[in-house]
Amino acid sequence: QVQLVESGGGLVQPGGSLRLSCAASGSFFSINAMGWYRQAPGKQRELVATIGRGATTNYADSVKGRFTISRDNAKNTVYLQMNSLKPEDTAVYYCNADLMPITTMRYSTYWGQGTQLTVSS
Repeated sequence: QVQLVESGGGLVQPGGSLRLSCAASGSFFSINAMGWYRQAPGKQRELVATIGRGATTNYADSVKGRFTISRDNAKNTVYLQMNSLKPEDTAVYYCNADLMPITTMRYSTYWGQGTQLTVSS
């Protein structure tokens, strides 16, 4: 069974930093793009950042210059380093990845269970 497991959420003060991690586990042949999304209360889920297999990155305008996405292909893990956090960054953060399970040998999009980030003084 293929799954994504996030970690690293929590409570942080405005201006603080935090790093989220998301590791893929299970039986899969390959990982293509990976990314982070977030959903604040009462709002739709939105893109935060994505990173391609070749490390090409894409960011939402609201996080450019503050957040950095990276990946460690050897560990099947994607990270989101978040600096200069603001209260409006408060949300549940979800990672996703395009994985190729060995059972299908086709790419499908998988989601993690989500991790809560609260930015508050």
